[in-house]
Amino acid sequence: MSKVEEFVDVVVVGAGHAGCEAALACARLGMKTVMFTVSIDSIALMPCNPNIGGSSKGHLVREVDALGGEMGKNIDKTFIQSKMLNRSKGPAVHSLRAQADKSDYSRSMRRVLERTDNLAIKQMEVAELIVENKVLTGVKTISGAVYHCKAAILCTGTYLKARCIYGDVSTNTGPNGLQAANHLTDSLLKDGITMYRFKTGTPARIAKKSIDFTKMEEQKGDDVIVPFSFTTDPDSIQKEQVSCWLTYTNEKTHEIIRENLDRSPLFSGMIEGTGPRYCPSIEDKVVRFSEKPRHQVFLEPEGIHTDEMYVGGMSSSLPEDVQIQMYRSVPGLEHAEIVRNAYAIEYDCIDARQLKLSLEFREISGLFSAGQFNGSSGYEEAAAQGLMAGINAARKIRGQDPFILDRSEAYIGVLIDDLVTKENHEPYRMMTSRAEYRLLLRQDNADLRLTKKGYEVGLIDECRYKRLLRKEKEIEQEVSRLEKTFVGSGKKVQDFLEASGSIGLKNSASATLAELIRRPELSYELLAELDPGRPVLSKEVTDQVNILIKYDGYLQRQMRQVEQFRKLEKKSIPEDLDYDKVPSLRIEARQKLKQYRPSSIGQASRIAGVSPADISVLLVYLEKERQQKKHG
Repeated sequence: MSKVEEFVDVVVVGAGHAGCEAALACARLGMKTVMFTVSIDSIALMPCNPNIGGSSKGHLVREVDALGGEMGKNIDKTFIQSKMLNRSKGPAVHSLRAQADKSDYSRSMRRVLERTDNLAIKQMEVAELIVENKVLTGVKTISGAVYHCKAAILCTGTYLKARCIYGDVSTNTGPNGLQAANHLTDSLLKDGITMYRFKTGTPARIAKKSIDFTKMEEQKGDDVIVPFSFTTDPDSIQKEQVSCWLTYTNEKTHEIIRENLDRSPLFSGMIEGTGPRYCPSIEDKVVRFSEKPRHQVFLEPEGIHTDEMYVGGMSSSLPEDVQIQMYRSVPGLEHAEIVRNAYAIEYDCIDARQLKLSLEFREISGLFSAGQFNGSSGYEEAAAQGLMAGINAARKIRGQDPFILDRSEAYIGVLIDDLVTKENHEPYRMMTSRAEYRLLLRQDNADLRLTKKGYEVGLIDECRYKRLLRKEKEIEQEVSRLEKTFVGSGKKVQDFLEASGSIGLKNSASATLAELIRRPELSYELLAELDPGRPVLSKEVTDQVNILIKYDGYLQRQMRQVEQFRKLEKKSIPEDLDYDKVPSLRIEARQKLKQYRPSSIGQASRIAGVSPADISVLLVYLEKERQQKKHG
């Protein structure tokens, strides 16, 4: 066996989207970091959909960027189409989504990692954790090399004991035929970590030259491209974009699937793992939504250096011959040539309820965890967790308090709180509906919410921080000016309002520009001709001004809700509280509270099985304990 022995600050296991953000955060915070991967070619790999962002996921990418992460910058460098989703709805659900050139995305992220100080990359499988008295002290590789460390972050994605399956074909490999990681699970189980078996899947890739696009609807990118990163100059990324294409399944497609369900490993019992409810296979969709005559199918390019097309909406694990029939029944795909078969992948992951909000294991000090290994799905969810785990690993080594974002501060806060508090029997996916305060947690204001925190953590430089402060000041001053600037009921104003489809002002009446902006049919931009004295401001500033004024009443109401939420979050619960001594707690609540060890009353209230009555009992007990300590 190898006699290699090294001493580092942090070990990151895995180089997917979680591993990349975790390793970069640690290294940038001055930690000597080593990142292990089963294959250097899998760094920042996109094994499934070739895009970043989308509904709610775009929020996560913006938040990662606002805190000093890399995903937003990397997709800005490597996208081939960009689109702002949900433009017809309110700003709370606007979400940016960009098609990536998969190979460029991976190469670009690898370059960033390789050029980062304090960071080494190793192509080697980690086989074992070294844990002494419930404290992580190092890891051991399959070659026997030992890396002593002060913290480790597990970002194994879908590689642990991975198995790829379609029809009767089952291979013990990770995504894209890459090597699986088969040794670490046994070590985790030995250390008392509870494991789950989850499943995800991917559709076939089809040769572009075999597709008839005349039978599909062309989907173009936005005319004006909005960057993901707040540091990207919008003018620098305006470029020609590739098209995506929309088509639909039909009754013939569904009939082929139904006739072959007995050959699907999903329904035959060959696949044991639980799959994501919100990203089901086409077999699942046909069975669960049998009343639907068709399902959307998106043809998305994998990149500009390849002719492979991703068939979004048609993930499958059906046998190869059925896949050929099924895809060829779709308009435009009658002569489709499959380059890579669709497949399902099973993998080991953890029950994330074993983690603290810092993403550190409760029972093993110094061991952190992030990404799909935590039972989540998606590149964006993984990146967000990786960044937070990286920050908290570095802070633990420095002896600092953990960096926690709560549900009222960020989608990242919602994501992590849900993972560590709720029982997830399937891969967790971020959705806007999960965020109670989504009007405050918009993707457009992620920098205003989080960049100060990123600066305090140490991942945002002085220049970017000062730029944020200038932006804040400009927004504040312009809102104040509009609230104080009146326009009268003269002919020019009345003619303008009439032309805009707005109600005129009564004779001798006046209104502030802010009051006019609040009218549904008007906006800051439209009122320019009534406001000749307005200062020259950037679009990102004027967009914020417009939103803050137009939605002022709703924003104020949500802020009041947040104040109530924070009162409960501030009521902390001692980590060593003996719940058996709390009288009148129901047995189920007692069991759940012991299991989760919530850090606050707010977190306790979100645990399934803990009722409002249990929370009342707990509040009374904690107050009684506080009074007793106060009076000695």
